[in-house]
Amino acid sequence: MMGIRVICLVLCIFVRGWWLLLPAAGAIFLPYFAVIVANTAGGMRRSSVSRPGAVVRQDGEEAGQ
Repeated sequence: MMGIRVICLVLCIFVRGWWLLLPAAGAIFLPYFAVIVANTAGGMRRSSVSRPGAVVRQDGEEAGQ
């Protein structure tokens, strides 16, 4: 999407008249849609947190002593 935004920005230099609104709108609104797509794709992950079964102390001693 950001590649398309760069193309829109370059087109803003060359396009004249009311056609300028199309690439300008693309350059303005594409970052918003990119964030929305990225956030919804991240929401498809597993919602539960995986935790280890036991905690081991680094100094080699057992936790109960």
